[in-house]
Amino acid sequence: MKPTTTIRIDSDLKDSANKVFDELGISMAAAVNAFLRVVVRENGLPFEMKVTRHRRAGQPNNATLNHAFVTKRDEFYTLYEDVAKEMDHYNFRGQSVLCNCDDPFESSFFRYFLLNFDRLGLRKLICTCYGKSPVAGREYPLEGGDGAYKATVLAIPSTPLVRPDGSLDLESLISMPSNELVRLEGDGDFRSAECEALLDQSDVVVTNPPFSLFREYLTQLVAHDKKFVILGNMNASTCKEIFPLFQSDKVWYGRSIHSGDRKFYVPNDYPLTATGCGTDPNGRRFIKVKGVRWFTNMGESRRTDSLALHKKYNESDYPRYENYNAIEVSRTSNIPMDWNGIMGVPITFLDKYNPDQFEILMLANGNARTNTPAQLLKEVGYMPHPEDRGGVGILHGRRVYARILIRRRKK
Repeated sequence: MKPTTTIRIDSDLKDSANKVFDELGISMAAAVNAFLRVVVRENGLPFEMKVTRHRRAGQPNNATLNHAFVTKRDEFYTLYEDVAKEMDHYNFRGQSVLCNCDDPFESSFFRYFLLNFDRLGLRKLICTCYGKSPVAGREYPLEGGDGAYKATVLAIPSTPLVRPDGSLDLESLISMPSNELVRLEGDGDFRSAECEALLDQSDVVVTNPPFSLFREYLTQLVAHDKKFVILGNMNASTCKEIFPLFQSDKVWYGRSIHSGDRKFYVPNDYPLTATGCGTDPNGRRFIKVKGVRWFTNMGESRRTDSLALHKKYNESDYPRYENYNAIEVSRTSNIPMDWNGIMGVPITFLDKYNPDQFEILMLANGNARTNTPAQLLKEVGYMPHPEDRGGVGILHGRRVYARILIRRRKK
């Protein structure tokens, strides 16, 4: 029997936190346990504690968020092979591509589009540097010290860009009259007016935004009506800002990643305490992250092949929820071929989702009751249950993980 620990928590703080946990579909106990595991892994608090000073005149309004960007330790640098494998599925001809990078010259995105500029038929490549990144200016320092800057490429030199040691011949690139490397006025934060102006000049955005700001980043892209191919954690698909985009076929997963851990390079001060961390032969630190997916709205990657179904329905293998008029399908591959009613499937279903084959009705998680129209709740037969925490599916008196309620499209 596990021991019980009592913690005194301010009631307002507890209520506010529970609203967040309900949206995520987890309990406060699960959240506390997750926090303690991170404390053990990091051998300390996973964030910096300090006295907040008043903002000085001239200091950017997003300084606090930028500080959070650094302390959350989610500066993950994507491997070149992962970028190349995914980008081959898209048509960039005649497009202006923007990469919001921590440092263009450390970025696999910049390297890929630079080395394939002519083959892809790019019109322009713009990459920005976040000035507070620990790698900013390390590969190609600017005169006058560190700081945010942008690299704009309209053409590449006729001579090879890759040196014998694998590095890029940046001097030849930047010395071309059509290209430029200039400082930004601010710190390069994607939310600044300066960077939003660059966003408006671009056609497609390709990058790996910090996971802690993924929802805000994607929301900005949608608001500016941009095409994009960006990396994120699959759990982001269940957020209230993002799930409706999947539901309305405005966002879908890319083609090259569907399961397994993904390897990312990290700054030199990143702790390598978790399983799968290490150092490559070149001395670069890396970690492995579960549940990573490409998120995109580029038409070339939209899934058009139907999911092959082999299972047949029976009551014992497909129990009904106590609070929804739907059956539980624990694995996407187990969707029954002969069931035309509503089904609850795991969020990994989105890897196989073809909007011509299935219809997404709603997300059954801890915020379903408040995020779903009353008419739709009625349509799926929702009946509040004392244990469903706002809409999580109930089987045999217990909550299941967040489920996507779907049904087969009528032919």
